[in-house]
Amino acid sequence: MTLTRVLCPVDFSEASTHALEQAVVLARAAGASITVLHVYLSMLPPTGVTTMDGATEDTVDPAMLQQWRDRTAAQAQVVRTAGVPLDIVVAGGHPVEVILDHAAALKADLIVMGTHGTSGVQHLMLGSVTEKLLRRASCPVLTVPPRMHEADLTPFSRVLCAVDFSECSLKAARAAAALARDAAGALTLLHVIEWPWHEPPVPTMEGMPPAQAEALLEYRRYLEAGAHERLAAVAATVDPGVDVVSRVRFGKPWSETLDAAETEGADAIVLGVQGRSAISLGFFGSTTNHVVRAARCPVLTIRD
Repeated sequence: MTLTRVLCPVDFSEASTHALEQAVVLARAAGASITVLHVYLSMLPPTGVTTMDGATEDTVDPAMLQQWRDRTAAQAQVVRTAGVPLDIVVAGGHPVEVILDHAAALKADLIVMGTHGTSGVQHLMLGSVTEKLLRRASCPVLTVPPRMHEADLTPFSRVLCAVDFSECSLKAARAAAALARDAAGALTLLHVIEWPWHEPPVPTMEGMPPAQAEALLEYRRYLEAGAHERLAAVAATVDPGVDVVSRVRFGKPWSETLDAAETEGADAIVLGVQGRSAISLGFFGSTTNHVVRAARCPVLTIRD
C-alpha cells in the first residue's frame, strides 16, 4: 500500500490523538506527509470572502478561530516531533463534507480517524462522521480504537484480512499484504462461511437423524475444503515475500472476524467494501460497521 499523503481529522480528544500517533507510525515508515485537519461546525451563510469549504472569516469569532488553530497545532506536535512533514488546516463547515473535500484536494492516500469508547460500546468520532466517511470516502480509511495500553505503536506486523472472494476483498488482500511486508510481518487471510452455529467445536448434530447429520457434516467439509483452495489461490497473488496463513471459520462474518483478530493477535484488520449500492451498504451495516465499532485494533477499509 503506497502512502504519500495522509489526512488525519482531529477533534482534540484522546481518541483522535491516538489516531494521530498511529498515522505518524505509518507515515514515517512510508516517507509520507500528514495533514492534520480540524473542522469547526459552520452553518451560517457566507457574507464575505468565501473559503474552500464555503465558510467565511467574518462568520467566526476571530479569538475562537485562533483558539482552534492553537489547539490543532498543539495536538499536531506529535507529528512535528517525529519529523514527519506536516500541514495544519482549520476549516469550517459540515465535518463529513469538509473532510471529503480536503481528502480529494490533497489526493490523500489514506484517512486516519479515531473512535470513541462509551459505556463499553465504541461510538464513532463526532457521532456519525466516521461511519459516513467509511461509506463515502474514495480512498482507504483507517479507524483507530481507543488506546488499550501505553505500549509504543509499531507498524502492523500481524495483519488479518477478511476475504469473501469479491473483487474489493481481493484488493484489500493486496493492501493487507503490503502492510505486512512493510513491517516484515505476517498476513492471515480469513474466510467466514455463514453458518447457524458458533464454532469451534464442530456441532455433534445430536437429535438429528444420522443420515441427515452425516450429509450436513459432509457439506461442511466440502465448503471448508473449497474455501481453503480459494484462499490458497488468493495467497498466491500477493507479495511472495510475505508470510501468509489461511483460516476458514463458520458463523457470523463480523463476529468471527473479531474473534479471529483476537486469536491471531492481529495488529490490524483489513476489510474490502463494495461500491454504494443498497446491497453493499447492507453488507457495510451488518459486517464492516460491527467490526469497526467493536475491534480492539485498527481497521483499514478498502473500497473497490
